[in-house]
Amino acid sequence: MIDITEIRIFLKEGQDKKLKGYATVTFDHAFVVRNIKVIAGSHGLFVAMPSRKLKLPCRPCGFKNEVGSKFCNECGAVVPTPTQEEIAMHDSKADHRDIAHPITQEFREILQNKILESYKKESTGSLSIK
Repeated sequence: MIDITEIRIFLKEGQDKKLKGYATVTFDHAFVVRNIKVIAGSHGLFVAMPSRKLKLPCRPCGFKNEVGSKFCNECGAVVPTPTQEEIAMHDSKADHRDIAHPITQEFREILQNKILESYKKESTGSLSIK
């Protein structure tokens, strides 16, 4: 089993009611994953893995713009709504794709529980787990 050797929590300040903080997790003193989000959902806190916005090419010039862009950042052409085929190429209708994520549900639950435990300690003023 992979050893989680350190969890650092960075509380989010400001008016955003859903995003509560970020976690940086070190595995086996050898690998770090940053920007894991702690989010308040309708059923309580949960963890969202780091992600990036998907990009689709502009039809006239080929420049890759973020999904949802109205105009191409390269040529200025109107970016039409993606076709079902373009969406299918990305295996999802979502605008984001995880950069790193657990493979098994068991490890996802272990990781989420440890991050949320650290978040709760940090948000109440206690020291984070190391």
